[in-house]
Amino acid sequence: MITLRDIYKVFQTKDGPVRAVDGIDLRINEGEIFGVIGYSGAGKSTLIRMVNMLERPTQGEVTVAGRNLSQLHEKELRKARQEIGMIFQHFNLLWSRTVRENIAFPLEIAGVKKPERDRRVDELIKLVGLAGREESYPSQLSGGQKQRVGIARALANNPKVLLCDEATSALDPKTTDAILDLLVDINEKLGLTIILITHEMHVIRKICHQVAVMEAGKVVEQGPVREVFRKPKEAMTKEFVKQITEPEETADAISHMLAESPEGKVVQLTFVGEETERPLISQLIRQFDIDVNIVQGKITKIQAGSYGTLFIALDGKPEQIEAAIAFIRSKQVEVEVISHVE
Repeated sequence: MITLRDIYKVFQTKDGPVRAVDGIDLRINEGEIFGVIGYSGAGKSTLIRMVNMLERPTQGEVTVAGRNLSQLHEKELRKARQEIGMIFQHFNLLWSRTVRENIAFPLEIAGVKKPERDRRVDELIKLVGLAGREESYPSQLSGGQKQRVGIARALANNPKVLLCDEATSALDPKTTDAILDLLVDINEKLGLTIILITHEMHVIRKICHQVAVMEAGKVVEQGPVREVFRKPKEAMTKEFVKQITEPEETADAISHMLAESPEGKVVQLTFVGEETERPLISQLIRQFDIDVNIVQGKITKIQAGSYGTLFIALDGKPEQIEAAIAFIRSKQVEVEVISHVE
């Protein structure tokens, strides 16, 4: 559906050239929710703006639905952009227009006649849950309602692709979850391909099928969300995964246990899918002469199913601890022995 091949973007500044995107290759399948995560300055917003050619790449090709956008002239590109909707962090609504008029705006630009415009706007208002607010102005809406208007407007021309640039960053956690649920609903009902830019691993965990991790203009890790959570390879990816799996109080508890019991071990267990439902801890206690202390545990939902992490402290004879760890690994559970806390 979307292919980025050997993409570079170099900005010329007073201090010399800045390489914002540095040799990226990505393939995004039709109907997929694809997340791109990275901290500020990683190049992710520049990358997403090249998908619809709001930024033209310095080098490389962008192909959407079989069409190479890099080779299109401006008139052809304007037509191609009608198949690519975009929503923004700060909504970008027209403040002098009502909800209905904001949603209708791209249809006016496209020359759609008024009866057809009205019918389409009514459909979209219902789809995004704004019934009853049609005549309200943006200043009369909450942040979540404004973003719903932005989503409806982006869907007006029946696009095949929806680009979300930090679309939930300005919202509180509860509203963020509601907007993410709406995006999943749209993805399932319309079969829309969604690319989502964020710096929050919670967003990736909740709705994305695939994720690419960006750092300094490069994709440093990429794969199905389930696998990236289960076996993060790069330091940057591990840092993001810790946002979900290892809150600050857990790190404090681990440090305390390592200091109190230098002969024991603290381990992190990672479960995926059916593994989260197995009585592993009770099996450990029955089969091995060790003490097991649960530090912290959490099971969360990702698009591919359940994902769980459990931090436990094992105390006893070294050979018994090693045998217990080997037993855990035999149950297809990922095990990481934690020797220190960063």
